[in-house]
Amino acid sequence: MSFWNLSDNSTVNPQDAGTFEIGGGEPIPANTQLKACIDDAAWDEYEGEEFIKLTWSVLEGEHENRKVFQKIRVRDLDAKKRDKAVKMLMAIDANAGGRLMKSGAEPDDNALQVCLVNKPMVIKVAVWENDSGTGNWVQKVAPIHSFEESSNLDEEIPF
Repeated sequence: MSFWNLSDNSTVNPQDAGTFEIGGGEPIPANTQLKACIDDAAWDEYEGEEFIKLTWSVLEGEHENRKVFQKIRVRDLDAKKRDKAVKMLMAIDANAGGRLMKSGAEPDDNALQVCLVNKPMVIKVAVWENDSGTGNWVQKVAPIHSFEESSNLDEEIPF
C-alpha cells in the first residue's frame, strides 16, 4: 500500500487533490454543557504571547468526539485578564484532582499533561465569531457530578 492510498486502498483523483474541506460543521451551540476531558495540555506561543493551550474532547452525546480548543492566558499583561485565566486554570485543576495548585509552582508541559489529561469534567461552551469564521470557547468548567445531577433532573419523578 502506498503512503498516499486511503484506508480502503483507493487513491484520490489527482484532479480533486487541490481542494479539500475537513468539515467539522457548525460550532456547538452556545450554553451547551458537555461531559469532556482534556486530550492535550501544553504551553504554546503566538506572536510573542505565551499561554496554556488545552484540547478538550467531548465524551458523549450528540457532540461526542468533537474537539474544543482553549487558550488560558495566565501570562496576560492585563491583570484582570490574567486573574480570570488563573481562576479558570485553578477550576480545571481542582476538577482534575488539584495537583497543580498543591505544587505551588508554575506548571511545565509535563505537569500539565500528568495532572490535567483524561480527567472527565463538565464544560459549558460559548461561540466566538470573527472575520475568519466561528468556533467554540470554554466559558465554564464544573465537576463531573454536576453533569450527572443535571441529567437526572430530566427524569420524571414518580408520585
